[in-house]
Amino acid sequence: MSSSILREIQAYGLDVRSLVKGDLPQVLELERLGYSHPWTEAVFLDCFKDTYRLWALVQEGDLRGYAVVSYMVDEAHLLNICIHPRVRGQGAGRQLLRHVLAASLKDGMGQMILEVRQSNVAAAMLYRSEGFEEIGRRPGYYPDAAGREDALVLAYRFT
Repeated sequence: MSSSILREIQAYGLDVRSLVKGDLPQVLELERLGYSHPWTEAVFLDCFKDTYRLWALVQEGDLRGYAVVSYMVDEAHLLNICIHPRVRGQGAGRQLLRHVLAASLKDGMGQMILEVRQSNVAAAMLYRSEGFEEIGRRPGYYPDAAGREDALVLAYRFT
């Protein structure tokens, strides 16, 4: 991670560290606050493998966000990123995203991809403002109250 990004994160009083299994109670609570169809504990536990990177965004010891990234060959796939509602809109998500991007670049990834709900305009705007470009759509990718919702597929190319 570049030192300028680290300084920005610390300026918000936020630190990024590796997510550990002991964080799961807070992660699951944050997941329930953030999503209509939250991941289960079993799904999170399955991510503690060598091909995954799990990050915790903490402020004064409290979990304020997390990110889960899967690595496959030279591609990082941002599977889940969540920010506590109390710190949304204050730059926390941007800082965690920048950390994830910097770590993926450092680890030799050529690109990062992600899916975002078509209706999640704020998240899509954040990703685009950080250099992600739409490369496709996945029809009916996400469950929602009315059935299924499309996902936008976005990519950030490091090369």
